[in-house]
Amino acid sequence: MKASIVVLPGDGIGPEVTREALRVLKAVAQKKGHELRFTERLMGGCSIDAHGVALTDEVLKECQASDAVLLGAVGGPKWDDPKAKVRPEQGLLGLRKGLGVFANLRPVRVHEQLLDSSPIKPDRLRGVDILVIRELTGGLYFGQPKGRDRKDGHERAFDTLEYSDFEVQRVVELAFRLAKARKKKVTSVDKANVLESSRLWRQIAADVGGRNPDVALDHMLVDTAAMRLVTSPATMDVVVTENMFGDILTDEASVLAGSMGMLPSASIGEKGPGLYEPIHGSAPDIAGKGIANPVGTVLSSAMMLRHSLGLTAEAKVIEDAVDRAITEGCRTRDLGGALTTTQMTDEILKRLS
Repeated sequence: MKASIVVLPGDGIGPEVTREALRVLKAVAQKKGHELRFTERLMGGCSIDAHGVALTDEVLKECQASDAVLLGAVGGPKWDDPKAKVRPEQGLLGLRKGLGVFANLRPVRVHEQLLDSSPIKPDRLRGVDILVIRELTGGLYFGQPKGRDRKDGHERAFDTLEYSDFEVQRVVELAFRLAKARKKKVTSVDKANVLESSRLWRQIAADVGGRNPDVALDHMLVDTAAMRLVTSPATMDVVVTENMFGDILTDEASVLAGSMGMLPSASIGEKGPGLYEPIHGSAPDIAGKGIANPVGTVLSSAMMLRHSLGLTAEAKVIEDAVDRAITEGCRTRDLGGALTTTQMTDEILKRLS
């Protein structure tokens, strides 16, 4: 097949890890007879430096016209002034909105050989295989009004947590569809004892659950979910939740795998290109040192093959190669090893079948 992929290396270690993922994608494409065309563009802090905005209209249009978008990471101390009118994260939010992606998929699977890399006790990690689905387009990050003013002589800041029924329904329905190919269990996370938006969320989740009796539905408050993720994560399968809760819980869940550098993500919508990126940030403290873990980005590229290009077998080739590399002792520094970014990718490439 032929496909067009826009690559947004971004900032910090982003260019380093995307470069390695492209090596793997090109190798798999060559082995399987596919033609993948990669176009590299600026987004994030590097775009602010070059164009004054985190995401230009031209780059967004190219992304919208592509088959998929692969992103490294954005941000860094250089652009980290909270008062700045232009910030790297604006590019990411604008890209998600422009692509119409509403669900962020974050798989969290713990390798048996990495049980000792996590601060969580190994006996609690065995069998952990979770898919967290985070709603991407609603909630506090997008609700209006938001801003600052003065009230009763004091400065006030405010945000609005807002959800419409269709936003909740489509992401919960996706969770149920994906659960049917797994353990047939969905945990819907909310704060329905306090928030009206969560009461709407729970109502809709219950309605969708009623139409899918073959999938078990469990409602869970977010504070309980945060505790369960570290005390009994193996009891969870598909977890679906709103934007901010998902943002926090997925970073917490990364501890289970031993390193944020291990975990991929996919942001998808009803149609159009998906957005694929590792869950880690730009890690400016190690940028340019050649020691970043490329696995999260490599696995994100596998998710891209599966969800946007329909190349399931090719995605599994990459995932199996990563599994074998980890099983056979290949480790970057974040996992207690000594391999460089490029050397880790070399080991994955050796194991492509």
